[in-house]
Amino acid sequence: MLLYELITFTLRVRTPAAALPRLQAALAQSLDGVELMGCWLSEIGPQNRIALLRGFPSEALRQAERERYLLAADAFGISEFLLDMQAHDYSLFPFLEPLAPGAHGPFYELREYDLIPSGLQPTLDGWEKAVGPRTAPCYSAVYAAFYATSGALPRYLHIWPYASLEQRLDVRTRAVAAGVWPPENSGPQLRTMNSIAYLPASFSPLQ
Repeated sequence: MLLYELITFTLRVRTPAAALPRLQAALAQSLDGVELMGCWLSEIGPQNRIALLRGFPSEALRQAERERYLLAADAFGISEFLLDMQAHDYSLFPFLEPLAPGAHGPFYELREYDLIPSGLQPTLDGWEKAVGPRTAPCYSAVYAAFYATSGALPRYLHIWPYASLEQRLDVRTRAVAAGVWPPENSGPQLRTMNSIAYLPASFSPLQ
């Protein structure tokens, strides 16, 4: 699976608990072939935000599913709670394979970086060289990384699961100190950085 979509829903305060079961039920109406990869609720960062990551075997199916939910009256079942919804397309870094569904968290950090206009290829080159050492057993796994193909471009998204926030701090500190991370030549490619920590919904394939 190379093609993905990340939808973020911003909900009214104190409504996510009611919204998540409705979202789960509504996702059953997705077109055949659409794969739910993960669904999370923000814990640290902007609050009352749901992130929904889905995979597609083809661009045609991704577009058909988008048209389905855009034309529906309430495709995700949460319109009464909804303040904002954004959908963005991504392609998987070609040398990565996402982690299989399972318990990798429960904390998932979604980091998104805006790049300079020429920054995507150097970013891919640096990641291809560095991601193996960074995800060695002595550090931690990455779920996957993706570059955006819609919205503000170029930019990329990477998702890191951690058992705890303490593990996150430990791993990142040691990786930087050892020179394993960040990837070579990555800094000059960056314009802005954004990070949100999420916890999985009960129905998320990634826990």
